[in-house]
Amino acid sequence: MSLPHPGRFDDTPIVAREAPPWPEGKRLAVYVALNLESYAFGEGLGEDIVPGAGQPDVLNWSWREYGNRVGAWRLLELFQKLELPVSLLVNSAIYERHAPLVAAYRAAGAAIVAHGRTNSESQAGLDPAAERALVEAARDAIARHEGAAPKGWLGPWIAETANTPEILAAAGFGYTLDWCLDDQPVWLQTKAGRLLAVPYPQELNDSNAIVARRHTAEQFADMVVAQFDEMRDQAQAQPLAMGIALHAYVAGQPFRIRALRSALRHVAQTRDDVWLATSDTIADHWRR
Repeated sequence: MSLPHPGRFDDTPIVAREAPPWPEGKRLAVYVALNLESYAFGEGLGEDIVPGAGQPDVLNWSWREYGNRVGAWRLLELFQKLELPVSLLVNSAIYERHAPLVAAYRAAGAAIVAHGRTNSESQAGLDPAAERALVEAARDAIARHEGAAPKGWLGPWIAETANTPEILAAAGFGYTLDWCLDDQPVWLQTKAGRLLAVPYPQELNDSNAIVARRHTAEQFADMVVAQFDEMRDQAQAQPLAMGIALHAYVAGQPFRIRALRSALRHVAQTRDDVWLATSDTIADHWRR
């Protein structure tokens, strides 16, 4: 029996690959991805901390909006104090009401990554023309505000169609964060050329760990430290890339920042074998 397979990448196991180290001989590349998400009030998809509310869902919408009004600003202070680079995953609708927030991260040197138009929608089930319009609208809105098109993409809800890699490559994206299948970047084959898949975590992700699985802030912080320490050891055999996925309305809650601070401080300590990067710089280096 032959199971369906995407057919976009080879099946070489990580232990059988030859790969050069990261810059200056570093072994482990680490990046922090902060999701800035915008949700429609009273309609569409939404992440819920308290499920089952009717529309308009004031409770859950307000909880998400807290991230853009408060949480993301507090996290920015934390990242700056620790001198941690940030990949900012932006719904393009964020610019409508929270442009100063993106500007503050831009001024701090964040890499701006496209995260669709809004997390009130997903690409799942879209026909090619509708999906192309979504991708290009998000790309163009970010380009207008940032002065350059984003290099990377993460789909809202990490939803794809069979056409998504082709659409992203044709739209000029160099990499995607949708495919969490490896600890190294992986080349995806598309009809529009190659597209790099940079590792983005689904386990080391505050939304999945805390909202879905109900882990505590302290448990998530312990996960960050354990992942980092173990991957440093594993990276001595081959260079690896580690992502930490955060959402402003989850990690940006005060009691979670307090737990997260110690974990990120552990990651941010200067070490000869660790490269504190962004998803952009990881993709650029791997491509070279």
